[in-house]
Amino acid sequence: MTVSFVCRTASALPRERLFDLARSIEAHLDSQKVAGERAVGGVTSGLIGEGQEVTWAARHLGVPLRMTSRITALDFPNSFTDEQVRGPFKGFRHVHEFEATATGSIMTDRVEFTAPFGILGRLVEELILRRYLLRLITNRGRFVAGLED
Repeated sequence: MTVSFVCRTASALPRERLFDLARSIEAHLDSQKVAGERAVGGVTSGLIGEGQEVTWAARHLGVPLRMTSRITALDFPNSFTDEQVRGPFKGFRHVHEFEATATGSIMTDRVEFTAPFGILGRLVEELILRRYLLRLITNRGRFVAGLED
């Protein structure tokens, strides 16, 4: 079973700027300081592009994790998609969409994930992971949009 959720974040930033901040390694690291996140492989600074990978190391829910993601689609400044190629999930896909508005832009994050470990994983998905990842993506979106420090 795959769990999914959608987050929408309004920003005063122009769509092009928000798009680049969302794929900035430095902005990601700044938004995830609480998890001690580090870029340890692949693209470790600057803007990640289509076909490129980054390996993140962090501690989430008290567990040290590594996850390698690849940008599998990129359409500047409309959308890009990153997908786990190695890591803790059976599957993880994150689509980032951007639309211009009269006052700036809106970023929509569409996340789908599947935990490993069969029925036990499904239980963890619903009881812990969905809520945890929703909060993480919401907070990251607000940070990138310039709404939080």
